[in-house]
Order: sequence, then structure tokens, then C-alpha cells
Amino acid sequence: MKFREYYDIVSEQLGRQFDEEAGNIEKAAEYCAASVCSGRVIHVFGCGHSQMFAMEVFYRAGGLVPVNALLIPHLALFPKAKLSTLQERVEGFTDQYLELEDTDPRDTLIVVSVSGRNAGVVDIALEAKKIGMKVIALTSRDFSSSTTSRHSSGKHLADAADVVIDLKCVSGDAVLEMEGLEPRFCGTSTVLGMAVMEALVAQTVENCVKAGYTPPIYVSSNLDKGDAINAEHIRNYCKLITCL
Repeated sequence: MKFREYYDIVSEQLGRQFDEEAGNIEKAAEYCAASVCSGRVIHVFGCGHSQMFAMEVFYRAGGLVPVNALLIPHLALFPKAKLSTLQERVEGFTDQYLELEDTDPRDTLIVVSVSGRNAGVVDIALEAKKIGMKVIALTSRDFSSSTTSRHSSGKHLADAADVVIDLKCVSGDAVLEMEGLEPRFCGTSTVLGMAVMEALVAQTVENCVKAGYTPPIYVSSNLDKGDAINAEHIRNYCKLITCL
């Protein structure tokens, strides 16, 4: 059964990812905790489907408040999915967008791109480093190494990051095959990437608490106490976080 095969494959990739990337996850969480403890934010960026990773850790129950999701409309799947594909290849756009955000050298930027090849992700990573931020890349080295860069520097996202967390999906992402069907189907990068994002939150919270700092965390707005708690968080961070 294909659903069982998918489960087996993604389970193997997930286990290998947490075993092999543990050190990189820990280092990335150190950078994130330093930003949170200094009263600053963690920016999260992706193009197309990779915007989901920014959404996952932004404004959600149990999530860190100081997360700024860089949800650039030009790179979203709505209103026309093809436009996001075209725009993510344009050089000289995302770095300019970063200038519109409240940024600081104490901030951390997480960039998610499975292939890591497009100009948009390289541009924003390079610009963040100019500002002085630490840059964390979630990307697949297997996928990235099988492609050429679409940035004039020749760099992939991994080349522009301080820490690289290798998502263990295969080149092309899709993993299942069937006789009589030419293309592979069902990608694993979303499961792998989302697990890493939540792991980063977990380790960042632990690091903050161990450092003697209580990190602000959203609670469910469907709890009786939720609205009041979250409203206070929003008042404290609305000037730093665009979507609030």
C-alpha cells in the first residue's frame, strides 16, 4: 500500500534528519534564543509553498511571539501560482523588501528553500548578513547539489547561511513510484521542514528559560484566558512584526 510506503520513507528520512542535523539544529536555536532574549525577533522567509514554514511558527498557540513571518504577496500561490515561480527567480527584489522591515543585527533570519537555487532566497540571505543577522537555511543538500544556481553570484542558499539544516528529502522531493506512471509523486519536504521548525521553537524556548529569560508564547485564543494574554503580546511586539 502506497500510504504505508510513504510513511516508511518519511519516517526514515525524519529519523536520519534529527540524528545527522542535531548539531545544526542546536546551533540555530542558539541564534534564535539570542534574538528573543535581546527583545528582538526571528524573521522567517520562504517562496511559494515554503511560505507555509513561516506560517507554521507565526501567531499560533504554543508558538513564540517574536516571530516575524515575511509573507510577501508577490511570492504567494494566490492569486496566480505561476507568478510565485516567476517572482522567486527575480534578482534584486527580496533584498529590497527586507529594507521595508524593522531589522537589526540582533535579529535572526530563517530561510526555507528545498532546492535553494532561486535568486529570491539567496538575495534575502545575503542582505540579512549585510545587516549583521545570523542566517539559518533549511534546504536539501541532495536537491541543491543536483541544480545550478539562478543567482548571478552562482551561490545557492546554503552558501549564504551561517547554519544549514539539511532536509533529507531527495532531489525533486517526490519519493513514490508506480509501474506505468512516469513521474514520481508525494513529496516529503513539508513533513521534514515542519518538524525542524517546531524543533527550533522547542530548543529556543528551552535555551531562553535556561538563560533566565521567560520567552513570550501565544496561547490558544479559544481558551477563556487566551484573548487577554495574546492581546498583551501583540501590544508589545506589533511595531516589530509586520503581520500584527
